[in-house]
Amino acid sequence: MRFDVVTLFPDIIKGACSESMPQRAGDKGLISINTVNPRDYTHDKHRKTDDTPYGGGAGMVLSCQPFMDALNSIEKEENSGTIIMTPQGEIFNQKMAKEFASKSQIRIICGHYEGFDERIRILSKAREVSLGDFVLSGGEYSAICIIDAVSRLLEGTLGNSDSKEYDSHSEYLLEYPQYTKPREYEGLEVPEVLLSGNHEKIAEWRRRKQFERTKQKRPDLFSKFIKTNLSDYDKKILKEFE
Repeated sequence: MRFDVVTLFPDIIKGACSESMPQRAGDKGLISINTVNPRDYTHDKHRKTDDTPYGGGAGMVLSCQPFMDALNSIEKEENSGTIIMTPQGEIFNQKMAKEFASKSQIRIICGHYEGFDERIRILSKAREVSLGDFVLSGGEYSAICIIDAVSRLLEGTLGNSDSKEYDSHSEYLLEYPQYTKPREYEGLEVPEVLLSGNHEKIAEWRRRKQFERTKQKRPDLFSKFIKTNLSDYDKKILKEFE
């Protein structure tokens, strides 16, 4: 899978993606991460990529020509998607990460300063995506999160492919509590069921804890979960839980 990132600050992308999951996926040949700098497509000696906004106002606005030329320089594959990072976009979530993971290429446009010239949004036909209701210094940081979230879903990235199936938000539920050695720490002990060796009981305990934790911390997600097509197993545990 290819990630092609249009960014004024390629070193931010390269630095962050040279560690952890993106690096592992890259070393295995599962992904490639390429950056394209709009400054390389400017037509003036100062390599200017922004200008003052028409109508006045604070800050600088990113210009159409260098950004569109940079984007158009990237060969677009058939099964690809183009996204633009903006606080005005739809909120990124696990469902979207799975959708992106089904692509062979994701092109990401990163903004900076006061924002994009509106024509970049229109001409690129990019899907507008946001990490949440807050503003970052630039789209690079959001792009890194998306690259990481999508990369770990690709087959072969994780050491244990089952890990991603139980991640928080994978099915409107938060992940169950996890424990490791030592058995007791500062008076807090590992739940006895996890030491029992009874895999059926362990699975049931973990599922019940997912229900408990989600209902307590994210009742909005729990409400969505109980409206899905529940399995008989989940219905049984849910009934006991309630």
